[in-house]
This record gives sequence, C-alpha cells and structure tokens, in this order.
Amino acid sequence: MGSAGSTDSGDASEVERGERVGSIGRFVEWVKVDGDRLLLTLGISVAVLAFLLVLHAFDVIAFRNQNSITRMASGMIAGSFSLVTLVVSVNQLILSQEFSPAGKHRNQYAGVMEFRRDIEERSGVSTAPIEPARIVAVIADAIIRRANELADVIEGHPDEEFERRVVEYTEQLEGDTEWIDEQLDRSSVETFDALSVAVEYDDGWQISAARSLRNDAPELTDETAAAFEELIDTLRLFSTMQEHFKTVYLQRELTRFSQLTIYCGVPAILAAALIALLYGDVGGAAINVQILPYVTAFLTTVVFVPLALLASYILRTATVTRRTATTGPMLLEKPTKERPGDVRESGTER
Repeated sequence: MGSAGSTDSGDASEVERGERVGSIGRFVEWVKVDGDRLLLTLGISVAVLAFLLVLHAFDVIAFRNQNSITRMASGMIAGSFSLVTLVVSVNQLILSQEFSPAGKHRNQYAGVMEFRRDIEERSGVSTAPIEPARIVAVIADAIIRRANELADVIEGHPDEEFERRVVEYTEQLEGDTEWIDEQLDRSSVETFDALSVAVEYDDGWQISAARSLRNDAPELTDETAAAFEELIDTLRLFSTMQEHFKTVYLQRELTRFSQLTIYCGVPAILAAALIALLYGDVGGAAINVQILPYVTAFLTTVVFVPLALLASYILRTATVTRRTATTGPMLLEKPTKERPGDVRESGTER
C-alpha cells in the first residue's frame, strides 16, 4: 500500500511539473510572439514603476539628491532623442523599399498574381481568397488532399516496406496539417494571425521527407511519381506563402512600431525634461517632497515606455525572422525527428 501511494504521489508530481513547465512555456511564447504588443508594453512599464516604488519603499533608492536626479534626467533626454532618431531612420529604410518605378512594381504585382494562380491551380478553388488565414487554410487543405492521393496510388506497391513508409508519412503529414485548420480563425484578416500558425508548420521537414521517399523508391510508376511531384509542389507553395506573409507582416509591423515610437517619444522627452525642472529650482524641489518620489517614479516610467515598446516589438519580429530564417529544407537546430529514409549511423539508437 505504501509503495503504491508513493508511486501515485510521484506520478502526480510529474504531472504537476509538466503542467507547470507547459504554463511557463505558453507564457514565454505569449511574451515572444502571441501577446498583444501594446499590452506587453503596458506590462513592462507597470513592472518598471512597481520596481522603482518597491526600491524606494525599502530605502534602496532615494529621490533627494538634486544633482544626481538632474544628471539622470539629462541622460534620459539624450537617450530618448537618440531612440526616436534611430526609429525614424529605420522607418525611412522601410519606406525606401516601398518606392519603386513602374517596371519594378509591375514585376512584383505579376509575381503576386502568379502566386495566386498557383494557389487556385493546386487547391481547385476558382479564386484564391484575399484573407491571409483563408489562404493558409486553402493551401493546407490542398496538402491534405495531395497526401491522400499519394496514399491511394501507392496502395498495392510491390515493395511492401516502401508502401508502409509512404503511408506512415502521409498519415503524419495529414495530422500535422490538420492542426493548422484547428488553429485558424478563417474570418481573420490579420497577417500575423496566419503567419503565427504558418511558422509552426515544419514544411521544410515535410518537403525533405517527401523527396527522400521519392528518390529512394525501388521503382515508381508514372502515376506515383506525379503524385509525389504534386505533393512536393504544394508544400513548396506553402513555403512561398509563408515567406510572402512574413515580408508583408514585417513591413507593416515595423511601420506601426515607428509610428508608436514617435507617439511615445515626445511624451518621454517631455517627462525627462519635467524631471529636470522639478529638481532645478534653486530653493529645492518645486513640489511637495512627500509626493516627489512618486511623481519622479511615474515620470521615469514614462521615459522608459519607448524602450519597452522597442523591446516588445523587436522581440516578436526577431523571433518570427529566426524561425523562418532558411529558404528550403535546412536543419539549423538539433534534430527532433528523422525523415523517412534517413540513413542512421551504425550503433545509433532509433
């Protein structure tokens, strides 16, 4: 009885630890990618204000030394000006990519329209949707359909082991792709809603696995070879869509970040200047010394808002860019799964 109770307690502890790790992971993912950037900025700012007030409550910091406070205010004014200037420069760089002569614009437009025609051809829809989430869903449905077609044509293949591996791959591909449909709100028109789901899909691994099976096949009929090619081309279309959405998203996100930084930068500079003015009077502080620490802490937090905005936006754009940094199948991280047909080194465990 005692042993069983101990085992049950251990299992419960493992479950509790797993849930805790899962909760932490979801929170980290929310901070890095999924969370609203303005809400995250507000959270960081509130944390800065609370941190300053707690340090003041425990007499770790004080707001009495006039020279120290004015020097700090001068530094914050200079830093705020530098940050705003940097953001304006980034915005100009983004805008420079938007200006294009007629020829370049026509080439870009032709490329987008060709991409939409490919979606219509691969998915069988009459007109490709314009909502990002629906585009992802349409291509995902096309991948599932091509996987089912491959599983159907491979049935009865002379090599039973090869048939088993292909069926196993198509079942895994179908399961991974159906996850996309479960996560999407097809009514959404936000590019990031579609991109956040698309970047989680390991299209590079799927393409590599399909090519490995096709190239290592003992023999292929014309129908089977065509089914492999259709599936690989549809997966490549998903990769093209992912890159297109990433480009559009980053342009819009960085432009929005530039706007918000200008909106917050002016109040931040004024707040830093106000701190200097509060302590700049010859007779001492210009307001009641009892409320002076709280006013100074609040104004300091206002100065930190553009930096919090920078951290929240750059964290997400950098995370998205890092997760989609490669073009085509390429493994940059520690492998998490093997492709069908991978050759294992001798002595390597499955």
